Amino acid sequence: MHSSRSATRLEETAGAASEITELLEVLWGRGRDDAAAPVSASQLRVLFILADNEGINLRTLSAALGSAPPSVSRLCDRLQAVGFLERDPNPASRREVRLRLSGRGEAFLNELRDRRREQLSQVLATMPPSARTELLSGLRAFRDAAGPGTSLRAALDVSAVSAHIA
Repeated sequence: MHSSRSATRLEETAGAASEITELLEVLWGRGRDDAAAPVSASQLRVLFILADNEGINLRTLSAALGSAPPSVSRLCDRLQAVGFLERDPNPASRREVRLRLSGRGEAFLNELRDRRREQLSQVLATMPPSARTELLSGLRAFRDAAGPGTSLRAALDVSAVSAHIA
């Protein structure tokens, strides 16, 4: 009986988390649309990866995104065209370039993150303090559960991807 109730609760929690994810996508989509230079969701993923992994090469970025290098190269071309990405030659290999955010790309991400935090703060401000405390505790537990060593975090860990393809 307890196991059945626990499984039902797990399914309810997963459903609620899925609904929240969809709400966040809508909120964040608005923030991206309001930006001075809107980018696609795929381009935004590239920016987030580069923000945490400056100097990675195209092959590593492609593996992290799970996409073919030619497609990722075109994403990078568009980001470079709007001034968000820079390519630098790799001193260790003339055939390879290192990718990094430009100052404009960093500023764009900082502004986007600030808008997202503001939008979330507005929603959180309507919640009772005790509910915010519980939410914070739950979010930290979720982050820890998806921590290093889990498949979810491993997908975001470019250093692991880089070591795997080397």
